[in-house]
Amino acid sequence: MRTALIALTLVATVLPAQAISRYNSMQMSCGEAQSRIREEGAVILRYRSARDPSLPLYDRYVAHDGYCQRGEYAKLEVVPTSDTKRCRVLKCMQRTYPFDE
Repeated sequence: MRTALIALTLVATVLPAQAISRYNSMQMSCGEAQSRIREEGAVILRYRSARDPSLPLYDRYVAHDGYCQRGEYAKLEVVPTSDTKRCRVLKCMQRTYPFDE
C-alpha cells in the first residue's frame, strides 16, 4: 500500500499540469486563432476593447460543446484579430430554459 502511494505521488508530481493557453488575438490571423482553438480544444483570447482601448478584454473560446460545462452550449461569437474585426469563434454560454423560475 505504501509503495503504491509513493508511486502515485511521484507520477502526480512528474506529469505536467494541463493549463489552458492564452493568446493575444490581435497578434494572430483569424485562421490562426481558429486553428489554435480547434487544436487545443479551448484557449483564452485577449484583446483590447473597441470602445475603450485602455481596457483589456478576455474570455475562454472552445472548439465545440464538448468543452463546455454541464448546462452550457457553444455559442457563435466574434473577436478581433490582426486581419479582421469579426473572427468567428465559439464561446460557452449558460443555457436558459423558458420555464425556469
